Amino acid sequence: MSVTVRLPSQLRALVGGVSEVPVEAATVRQAIVAVDERFPGIAGRVLDDRGSLRRFVNVFVADEDVRFLDGLDTALREGQTVSVVPAVAGG
Repeated sequence: MSVTVRLPSQLRALVGGVSEVPVEAATVRQAIVAVDERFPGIAGRVLDDRGSLRRFVNVFVADEDVRFLDGLDTALREGQTVSVVPAVAGG
């Protein structure tokens, strides 16, 4: 199914400057891997060495943090948007 992966400005240099990449994927993990297949380097910025989300990267599907859903195994529906968002820290 076709979904859109929305990338933050920090990653856009790796994808030719675009903010959104359409991919075919059934889960969040598949969507990230699909973007990485077209634009190598994306997965390394989003996933750690174990294949988990990096600590300071948030991923949302329909405004829901995937950490509170099924993580990278969160199922996607046709037309959904997966948003990769860097965490903001401060104090």
